[in-house]
Amino acid sequence: MRNILLKFGFTRNFLWYSFTLLLFFFLVFFLHVVMVPEIALVGGENIVLEYQDSYQEFGYRATHLGKDVTEDVLVVGKVNSKKLGKYSISYQVGEGFFSKKIVRKIEVVDSKKPKIHMDSKDIYVCPGKKYQLEPVQADDNYDGDLTSKVHGSIHGNQVVYSVKDSSGNESKVTKKLLYEDHEKPVVTLKGDSVVELCTNDVYKDPGYQAIDNCDQDLTKQVEVLGSVDTSLVGDYDISYKVSDQAGNEGIANRKVRVSHHDTNGVVYLTFDDGPKEGTTDVILDILKEEGVEATFFVTNSGPDALIEREYLEGHTVGLHTSSHNYATVYASDDAYFDDLNQVSDRVLRITGEKSMVIRFPGGSSNTISRRYSSGIMSRLTREVVHQGYRYYDWNISSGDAGETTDPNEVYSNVVHSLRKDRVNMVLMHDIKPYTRDALRRIIRYCKENGYPIKKITGCTTLVQQRVNN
Repeated sequence: MRNILLKFGFTRNFLWYSFTLLLFFFLVFFLHVVMVPEIALVGGENIVLEYQDSYQEFGYRATHLGKDVTEDVLVVGKVNSKKLGKYSISYQVGEGFFSKKIVRKIEVVDSKKPKIHMDSKDIYVCPGKKYQLEPVQADDNYDGDLTSKVHGSIHGNQVVYSVKDSSGNESKVTKKLLYEDHEKPVVTLKGDSVVELCTNDVYKDPGYQAIDNCDQDLTKQVEVLGSVDTSLVGDYDISYKVSDQAGNEGIANRKVRVSHHDTNGVVYLTFDDGPKEGTTDVILDILKEEGVEATFFVTNSGPDALIEREYLEGHTVGLHTSSHNYATVYASDDAYFDDLNQVSDRVLRITGEKSMVIRFPGGSSNTISRRYSSGIMSRLTREVVHQGYRYYDWNISSGDAGETTDPNEVYSNVVHSLRKDRVNMVLMHDIKPYTRDALRRIIRYCKENGYPIKKITGCTTLVQQRVNN
């Protein structure tokens, strides 16, 4: 019996100790649950970030005993989006046993496909010829230049170009192979596309060449359509046509402009420095109403539409300067031609014709160019002629460049300088309102006193001043 009691006592002690220990752990667990803060992540614990995309923290919130303790959270870790890999950012709040820590995992990946720099248009191959794979450029946002890894292959009537980056992203371009001659022959004119002649000159075609992508040289097969009668003033169109074996037609056009020789007493109304809205447009209205043609030496200022109107209404569009800044234009020979080419390109873009008529800023006799380059005008006047340009100065000045702002004086300066024993080249500026206001009276004086008014053409006498630099 005693042994049984001892055994029973031992069991009671064991149960007591077990209960006490269990109660202790429960209290610890309860305190931990109650006393440890809580952290909740915004955006999830696992984030996938594209290569080079900047990592922006999605946010988090921490609470303790119902109180917001987000400001107490310690955030540790960085993400380098310029390097592929896995990164961790830890968020911890509280201290010691009563602290909470969670981790957000970010993986920087490259999921963008490389770029193959070619279109997907069909490829036309000359009949009977074998297609040769062309070099193709490719690049990747992570690997950079992948041109050397582009693979091309031909499968029947298709060609496939593919490339794969180091992350396994692959791009493909598939193009159809069509064994047809799809291109027109190219007819190239020798000489200028606009040829200027005087009455009774002999016209000799400067020549042409025709090349086809499949049939090669077709020059001998070119058909020339049109003729030129130099006894009659006017514009003549010459067409050069050729067809390849597939029936593709190539064509080029040349304009031959026949003008009268100058006669004494002719008046050339020339305008510099435009175009300008408010003056050039009104001057064009007056010229149209009076039925006369003029010459405009243009700059890179003003609206394109006015230059287009000058051209379409039959006036001569000449080249003056892009900038009209003497320090820029006459800094060197190259600087002058850079400036000239800029305004030349503008006129070509607007009219479709390359103008070969020029006027130097300040005229060929200007001395201001000495400040920037000694002897430059002597060199330029020779070089522009060598390049095929015709430059014109003037022998009558309207005075509108600074001498007067009175329309009556502009009128008087012009009409009192006209002579019947020479060509009269009048300098005016279509950006001046007083020139605009004097123009109609000048035109009517010329008509009433037997002075024909013309635009500059290839037959116009060169009016040039003495070069002083």
